[in-house]
Amino acid sequence: MSNHGTITNDNHAALWHGRFKEGPDADAVKFETSINDDMRMAFVDIMGSQAHAKMLCKAGLISETEKNQIIDGLESIKNDLKSGQLKVDLSAEDIHSFVEATLTDRIGEAGKKVHTGRSRNDQIALDEKLYLRHQIKKLQNEILNLISVLTKIALENKEVLIPGFTHMQHAQPVTLAHHVCAWAWMFSRDFTRLSDAAKRADLSPIGSCALAGSGLPLDRAYEAELLEFGGVTDNSLDSVSDRDYYLEVASDLAMLQMHLSRACEEIVLWSTTEFNFVDLSEKWSTGSSIMPQKKNPDFAELIRGKTGRVYGNMVALFTMMKGLPLAYDRDMQEDKSSFFEAYDTVISSVRIFAEMIRTAKWNTSVMTASCDGGYLNATDIADYLVRKGLPFRTAHGVSAGLVRIAIEKNCRLEELSFEEYAAASPLFEKDIFDLITPAKCVEIRKTIGGPAPCEVQKQIEKLSAFVKENTSSKSNLIDDFEI
Repeated sequence: MSNHGTITNDNHAALWHGRFKEGPDADAVKFETSINDDMRMAFVDIMGSQAHAKMLCKAGLISETEKNQIIDGLESIKNDLKSGQLKVDLSAEDIHSFVEATLTDRIGEAGKKVHTGRSRNDQIALDEKLYLRHQIKKLQNEILNLISVLTKIALENKEVLIPGFTHMQHAQPVTLAHHVCAWAWMFSRDFTRLSDAAKRADLSPIGSCALAGSGLPLDRAYEAELLEFGGVTDNSLDSVSDRDYYLEVASDLAMLQMHLSRACEEIVLWSTTEFNFVDLSEKWSTGSSIMPQKKNPDFAELIRGKTGRVYGNMVALFTMMKGLPLAYDRDMQEDKSSFFEAYDTVISSVRIFAEMIRTAKWNTSVMTASCDGGYLNATDIADYLVRKGLPFRTAHGVSAGLVRIAIEKNCRLEELSFEEYAAASPLFEKDIFDLITPAKCVEIRKTIGGPAPCEVQKQIEKLSAFVKENTSSKSNLIDDFEI
């Protein structure tokens, strides 16, 4: 049976209670509250309110004394939340209501002035952008750490041969360093996409109020400057209707998680007995409840599996917004749970992947031996003939014919006789055997971005420079940013 009741008309009542003779049903309050999601934005809500108080004072809407009371009162709330002396009241409608009610309890009538010239519509958009700015930097730091881990692995394995695959079939030889750098470049794009999204979110919505701005002399630019925004939004209606910043970052998160999933798929394959390319640390493996011998790559599988969760939250955000008229609609309250879950999933996946890879043992001899099968050097035979002047399509046919002979004889291309090569084309000379070893096939591929060790070294240097350039001297983020 439901436990029904109403909200009392005091400082902790809903901010809109004055219009109603009676408060909402207790079940209705439970259904509508967002406090469990937005409580993690308590500190940015306080930060925004402190800046708002400074702006109100500058505009002559509150006195200097009231401004100081508000700022000091908010600071005491923040400190008490940090220490645990104050707990968020989960019966509050949202974090704004909780902070304002607690402030009014502490400083009296001045606390009721903090909401002058704003609505929860522009206040939540402000909180979300402030919080997002911090969280993007936090995630980017984890991405930079992951890239550093990968470049270290690459630096140590520039000469280690490994088969390259297309259609999961042996294609051409590359190196472990080249392959790992491919992962790193994917994550570098994820980093820059987040930077681009942060730029578009760097406009303050505060002062847009409910949808139509304010008749009060608000200084939006000053308040934006206090909060270190790049400027203010241009249209009050759009400002409170916009959730593009969440949609864009959620899309970036989905792509980042997809990249992690692809890499994890390879780790799962490489850790099998059939591949045996990598041996994951026991710290990042699990066993079986029935099969004593098992060592399972569960963490790679979980990252791969959690990709669906991130996609689902992204789709939920887009679906939530697709039919909403301007301006604010309560549907938009659902943005936080979807975004936060996607973000939490991705940042934990990045951290775990980095540690799983950092502690892995690479079975380099097995990788190198694997390059001896599968005719990975067939393209190099064709390229040899091209360098002698034969058209590539003709050279391709010659090489394919030699592959056919090797398959029939159940041998490698290197094991065919020179007479068989000469019969296939008079352009072959005996140096062909020196030029089609897996190591030589890699060494000769010196095009930009190729697997030749000298080219991979350039990639490693560029990736290392990327990490260095994007590691800010102000990278020490607030450890206690969240409750």
